Amino acid sequence: MNFRAQYEIYRSHFEQYLQNMCVGMSFKPDVLTESMSYSLLAGGKRVRPVLFFSALEAFGRSFCGEEPLAFALECIHTYSLIHDDLPAMDNDDFRRGRPSNHKAFGEANAILAGDALLSYAFDIMLSECSRGTEYLRAAQVLSRAAGAAGMVSGQSLDLLCTGGTGGEGELREIYRNKTGRLIAAPVVMAAVLAGGDVRRAEEFGLALGDLFQLTDDILDAVGSREALGKSVGKDVQEDKLTAVKVYGLTGAREQSEACADRCLDILHTMAGTDTAFLSEFVGYVSRRDR
Repeated sequence: MNFRAQYEIYRSHFEQYLQNMCVGMSFKPDVLTESMSYSLLAGGKRVRPVLFFSALEAFGRSFCGEEPLAFALECIHTYSLIHDDLPAMDNDDFRRGRPSNHKAFGEANAILAGDALLSYAFDIMLSECSRGTEYLRAAQVLSRAAGAAGMVSGQSLDLLCTGGTGGEGELREIYRNKTGRLIAAPVVMAAVLAGGDVRRAEEFGLALGDLFQLTDDILDAVGSREALGKSVGKDVQEDKLTAVKVYGLTGAREQSEACADRCLDILHTMAGTDTAFLSEFVGYVSRRDR
């Protein structure tokens, strides 16, 4: 089966589970549930659930039955997008081709929708922990990746470096935490659950996160709003610390190619793991236009 067909199997399986979970949500007042569902169901590539499912299979474990942790991943990712779009953060009016949550529901409701999704993710993870200590360890991987030692730290440094401060060292730290930790988390979680090589899984996931953010920086410079579903050119407009700013567009593309090679090199060292899909995933990330 080719990569795109397999990706669609993972994505559509998760999408159906997500639809069912959103139908079952009934938080009060109604606007809270509506705003949470609005962003959860806005589409997207579902990169993190797909990574989780594919990594589970790579390590020899079925992804069927592990949907709750994939849902927790997507809840945390979606909360981060809602808050990232807020006027106090990246101030973007569009996400996935339609108005950002704060444009549709107001800034206060958007903040609360993000808060609710983050809390809901922890509720789901805690429920899964009763299945065994490996689920507790997987939940800890995700909680650390999302918090002050991970994504939130990266967001904070990103804001601190906006406006002309910072260089290559700060850029790499932003990449590692803002994007890398939450890209690595599903791969590491899968390794924890399946008894795979956790150290190599994290090494690969963090390198893939670097590649993902490098591609994002390049697309902000050369992509289109129609393809990306969000505003472009904002990095220059807001004087963000990006790979294009540090290395130039050509240099950023060279960094991206080297990073893709590093991802593949790591996969080649993962003996006993079926890395075929993950290898194709590296190319998918580096070639994406949205």
